[in-house]
Amino acid sequence: MTSTQASSSGTPPTSGTSDGRGPALRSRGAQDVPYGITTAAAWSWRVLIILAMAGVIVWLSRPISTVIISVAVAALLAGLLYPAVRWLRKRRVHAGIATAITEVGAIILVVGLLALVGQQLVVGFSELSDQVVAGYQQLMTWLSEGPLHLSVEQVDNAINSLIETVRNNSQQLLTGAAAVGSTAGEVGTGLLITLFTLIFFLLEGERIWLFLVKLFPQQARRAVNGAGRRGWHSLVSYARIQVFVAFVDAVGIGLSAFFLGVPLAFPLGVLVFLGSFIPVIGAVATGAVAVLLALVANGPFNALLMLLMVLLVQQIESHILQPLVMGKAVSLHPLAVVLAVALGSMVLGIVGALFAVPVMAVLNTVVRYLAGRQWEHDTQIRAEPFKYPWEIARESKKTAAQRVKDRISRGESKKDAEEAEHPAAASQQPGDGEAASARTTSED
Repeated sequence: MTSTQASSSGTPPTSGTSDGRGPALRSRGAQDVPYGITTAAAWSWRVLIILAMAGVIVWLSRPISTVIISVAVAALLAGLLYPAVRWLRKRRVHAGIATAITEVGAIILVVGLLALVGQQLVVGFSELSDQVVAGYQQLMTWLSEGPLHLSVEQVDNAINSLIETVRNNSQQLLTGAAAVGSTAGEVGTGLLITLFTLIFFLLEGERIWLFLVKLFPQQARRAVNGAGRRGWHSLVSYARIQVFVAFVDAVGIGLSAFFLGVPLAFPLGVLVFLGSFIPVIGAVATGAVAVLLALVANGPFNALLMLLMVLLVQQIESHILQPLVMGKAVSLHPLAVVLAVALGSMVLGIVGALFAVPVMAVLNTVVRYLAGRQWEHDTQIRAEPFKYPWEIARESKKTAAQRVKDRISRGESKKDAEEAEHPAAASQQPGDGEAASARTTSED
């Protein structure tokens, strides 16, 4: 029986060999593949597609990475500063003025701390000139009489070799300086974008978010709105805990420098606090400054003790504060925090280390929120920007005044239209008026 006859008789048509064993063989082969391998294969190609799309997005975003990073930094700063804006608005300060006070105050605070640190460092280093000479002599003595047993001639040869290397690689150094200048220009551009974006995030952040929510389908807007708000709360928690971690680092290293007799302990603590917001490089740079000060002022042994204290504080931050305190604040397991920072730094360097934990925290909160369908009974979802009662009353007065103004404007427009339609009735000609007066006089 042919396949056409089989179809007409209601029997499924066969393909492959003429005896109909092709589908059976294929079905038997599919049954021979274990279920775990089939499931793993199904997951594998889907994961590969997701990773490929993520790679394409990262590759496409490289030309505009300055803008993306600036907006992301502005979002982190907004999470840190927004409670101050809410506090001012609660005390009847206009939203625009509250935003200006908060951002300008933050800028003044950072610039003031940097200026204070710079001034104390300049004064302190001028006072340490004699100690620098004594420290250099101690270093030379340790190199010659210590375990290395280096002679003065060997040290001079090493310095001359270093100078010659710099001369031979001057072109590469100039190229690197040009690259640093280009990077400095990008940093300046990014700083301006960050400050400008921060203004609108603090002033109209919720309105911008609701505008983005309206881009989604109607049935998905409530879920997206609620998930985004929960993610924002996680970001705010992360920013607050990061400030706490930076404060602990500053206090730990500052007190260590103070008790070890290292000069400039206070500006050193301020530098550590500001540098803690820059992953990897910030901690290394500020720690190196602390060790260098101890070496110059108090010698190698004191510098070694300072190095041990810096490493101890950084280990406490990395293995206790970051995993436990940070993980609890952003609802992440300590292992997830450590792995996120490690993977982020390996993939995207400093930027990856900076945004790894907040991105993981937001994604974790959003996924849990959507998986649990929590938007169905979430009472904190708003379709309009939050306003305090006094702001609502002020807008009501403004709306009422605008309605009165519109009513008056409409009345004047209607009167102008009537005058345009009936110009003779609106104003009499001078001759007509004089004739009417003459008739009245003659009648009298």
